Amino acid sequence: MMKSSVSNCPVPTEQQPLNEYEELKASWLFRDCASNWSEQITKMVWIWGLSWLVAGPVAAASFPPHKHIAQFILCSAAGASIGVVLALVRLYLGWFYVRDRLFSPTVFYEESGWYDGQTWTKPQEVLTRDRLIATYEIKPILQRLQFTFAGLAVMFLAGTIVWHLL
Repeated sequence: MMKSSVSNCPVPTEQQPLNEYEELKASWLFRDCASNWSEQITKMVWIWGLSWLVAGPVAAASFPPHKHIAQFILCSAAGASIGVVLALVRLYLGWFYVRDRLFSPTVFYEESGWYDGQTWTKPQEVLTRDRLIATYEIKPILQRLQFTFAGLAVMFLAGTIVWHLL
């Protein structure tokens, strides 16, 4: 893990925006999103598939597969998508938070607890480095997540249209 080497930085190591970025980039859920589009989609498909374990039986209670196969499939697919939506929201909020911390000229931090918060103003070289990371590393990730949300919305719309045609 890359550590910030700002000698006069009073912010605890784990609260420094660069280290928060590195930690997020290395974590299980976030690393595939940070690498490339295909790995992000693969993880979302896995989450969707695992969500079928809950959504399938719930949908089968309302639409028995032997009588209403199309409604069962559409309802199960929509229900399983809830897991994907929750994962996407978590990914987006995590990356958005770190992007804001990197882009901000000041860093709010806590020395030992919530009652002793402090603010540190970044020196110009740290601010420039952090903003470059936010612009060239995190902004494309947020854009991919937005496109994924849009794709999911299109699939929900298509499923709704098919549902009404049945």
